[in-house]
Amino acid sequence: MTQQTPVSKAPGEGAAASGEPARDPRLLTTVASPKGWLQALRRNLRSGELGPIPVIVGLLLIAVVFQSMNDRFLSPQNLSNLTLQIAAIGLMTTGVIMVLLLGEIDLSIGSVAGLSAAVLAVLAVKQGVPEWGAIAAAVGVGLVIGLIHGTVFAKVGVPAFVVTLAGLLGWQGVHLYLMGADGTINISPNGAIAMLTQTYFVPFVGWAIAAIAVGLYVVSVAVVERRRRLAGLPYKPLSEIAFRAALLALPILGGVWVLNQYKGVPLAFLIFVGFVVVLDLVLRKTRYGRMVYAVGGNAEAARRAGINVDLIRISVFGIASTLAALGGIMLVSRNFAASVSTGSGAELMMAIAAAVIGGTSLFGGRGNAYSALLGGLVLGAITSGLLLLQMDTSVRFMITAAVLLIAVIIDAVSRNGRKTNARGGA
Repeated sequence: MTQQTPVSKAPGEGAAASGEPARDPRLLTTVASPKGWLQALRRNLRSGELGPIPVIVGLLLIAVVFQSMNDRFLSPQNLSNLTLQIAAIGLMTTGVIMVLLLGEIDLSIGSVAGLSAAVLAVLAVKQGVPEWGAIAAAVGVGLVIGLIHGTVFAKVGVPAFVVTLAGLLGWQGVHLYLMGADGTINISPNGAIAMLTQTYFVPFVGWAIAAIAVGLYVVSVAVVERRRRLAGLPYKPLSEIAFRAALLALPILGGVWVLNQYKGVPLAFLIFVGFVVVLDLVLRKTRYGRMVYAVGGNAEAARRAGINVDLIRISVFGIASTLAALGGIMLVSRNFAASVSTGSGAELMMAIAAAVIGGTSLFGGRGNAYSALLGGLVLGAITSGLLLLQMDTSVRFMITAAVLLIAVIIDAVSRNGRKTNARGGA
């Protein structure tokens, strides 16, 4: 979206008359105006680049339906509870996204979350280790497990599905062993662990965080576009930067306003969003992130391009299990206890479903960190709405399955659209 208006003629028609080389129409830029943005949107839709549009539309539909059935759905209290509800699964989902970008799957994240929760509770309660030390140890356990999985997959050549399936069973066994006969270990409701999900920021802090987030976005985009302009490259004008900033500020400021009507912005939700933002920057702005996408798109081509494919795979599985461990810690914090059921329920399936529903492709090489946030909000909204309507868990699973299937179908259709567009089809 820059400053040049796309030519309406057929590709190469005007160029042939003027003697200039033909341009690929996919590289044409658009005027920074509502008409230009609509033209760009139509081109993206035709080429299968749907972006977050289906998820956002789905969220709006979910909000309208449940609000019409129960007017408490969009209440500040319910939305605040929703943000806490998705924090643990959301952290696990961010790790799943990394693995899916490689075109692989990690079936062990639920067991890793449960084992990390058990390590946390045993060290903090039974061994008397300071809670922050126990949190660090639990995260370290997750990291080590992920590195083991990644090494066996990358170096030994065992398929990731088999490695992580073994991890699902094995680490769940260690989890049960650590929990012992009691099966539940309660933590202090006033300690550092509990404070992760019991801390809310006062309104001023929430507004300050929102303003800083929008301000950093504007500054970062302005700096990048200035460099592009000085280098003679296509760049976004100030009007488009302002428009994008407004689109970003609207949900952020609106969300802070709603949450401030209850207790304030929850720390747990900020931790989750913080990891999403950092992971997004890593994937989009760093060499490591580009290598992850390259390996997921075509591992052999990435290897021939000089990328250490094994190292990328090992590191990605390490990141995934570390984030699963953080999710387990959040589960303990919210429930004030670790039990034999922590991480062994539907957490694995929900984390994978959230990643796919949020827009991450199962085929590898496509997706972004914000899929965790969008997918988590969709599943959290469905769960919250059904709980308000006092519907059975079986109904929630069936609806979640339907939403997941729709997301996979959209992914497959958009993938076929991209293939057709690449071949020059309509």
